[in-house]
Amino acid sequence: MTTMLWLVPLCFLMGSLPFGAWIVKWKTGQDVTKLGSGNIGATNVLRTTGRMAGVLTLLLDIGKGMVAVYIADRASEGNALVMSAAALAVLFGHAFSPFMGFKGGKAVASFAGAFAYLTPLPFAAIAVLFVATVAYSRYISLGSICGAMLFPFAVWLILHPAWPVLLAAVVAGLFITWRHSSNLERLRAGTENRFEWRKK
Repeated sequence: MTTMLWLVPLCFLMGSLPFGAWIVKWKTGQDVTKLGSGNIGATNVLRTTGRMAGVLTLLLDIGKGMVAVYIADRASEGNALVMSAAALAVLFGHAFSPFMGFKGGKAVASFAGAFAYLTPLPFAAIAVLFVATVAYSRYISLGSICGAMLFPFAVWLILHPAWPVLLAAVVAGLFITWRHSSNLERLRAGTENRFEWRKK
């Protein structure tokens, strides 16, 4: 499909914009990959640079996911394959950013933006699970892992969607879980950082 030839690389490029790294650099002059966990995502930015920087990073990372799938929707007139490919392209762009030497974050916020647009009801269900898990455990990583693992089932049970959407949900869930491999190890070891709504 001709639309995908330019749209998927565009969405990858949008996903690769490392807002967290840029915000920390602008605010403190430091390299966020050398602070805290070294991640460019909102949680590490919050912990190392403060609330406003963390919230701004979160909103921008969610926004780029949502905007990318919106553009795909408009450009393809709602084609499920194109929109699903765009959603995954954003995730891969965030995780393997050319601006960061093809390294990046764990893509949870970009996942949230992309799939909140593509599959709003299943995403809402998983968002409730995420909030409940984090509220109970105070581990953002645990909430992210649980949400990612159950997300494909939520998509299938609630939507029974076209195969590209279901496949994208499965790939995204596995990808987010894989990106949290180090967090899983720390959770097992009892050394994972608990979430606190403040800069230490």
